[in-house]
Amino acid sequence: MEEKDIQNELASIRSIMERSSKFISLSGLSGILAGIYALIGAGIVAYFQPALLNPGSPSSYGVTGQVGSIWIRVESTFVIQLVSIAAIVLIASIVTAIILSSRQAKRKGQQMWGKISQSLLFHMAIPLITGGLLILILLSRGYYGIATPCTLIFYGLSLISASNFTFSDVKYLGILEIILGLIAACLPGYGLLFWAIGFGVLHIIYGSMMYLKYDK
Repeated sequence: MEEKDIQNELASIRSIMERSSKFISLSGLSGILAGIYALIGAGIVAYFQPALLNPGSPSSYGVTGQVGSIWIRVESTFVIQLVSIAAIVLIASIVTAIILSSRQAKRKGQQMWGKISQSLLFHMAIPLITGGLLILILLSRGYYGIATPCTLIFYGLSLISASNFTFSDVKYLGILEIILGLIAACLPGYGLLFWAIGFGVLHIIYGSMMYLKYDK
């Protein structure tokens, strides 16, 4: 058997093993679109609450809350709007990921809803649900400044947990999200900017890399 045939056979075996142990149908395009959704959401928030882009300036909103040494006034109704926008971005991202990953799975001949995808979803959901509940508790108690770091950190943890069942590249995105969340915790008042970078810019970069690497 020639060396080229051996290499082809090894590549085939590797591909079969990967298909049986990892969900390889994640769509890079869905990551790009999720990043775009996040930037649009951040833009809407910035439009209605421009003081969030400059937390050192006085704001004209109702309830006053302290974020570190910076005072920001936030209406309780605006917090509801903020959560609603974040929820819409999340739902849009999930729906897009399901649709595009289903197409990808069909093209690659992989089952969309099997044991591997169920394990991926389960291990990703635990940190996300835990973080989501914690964030709602923090918001209800007026700790607005720590909400954004928590979203980034718990999202990063969920990606690292899910990376055992899909492309290892996902793990590195998770690590970057955690680092960004820790930096955001050290710079209170700039949560919207870090949120846009973490869920917007990083997703677009990651999705582009995944698209070029795996979707072609």
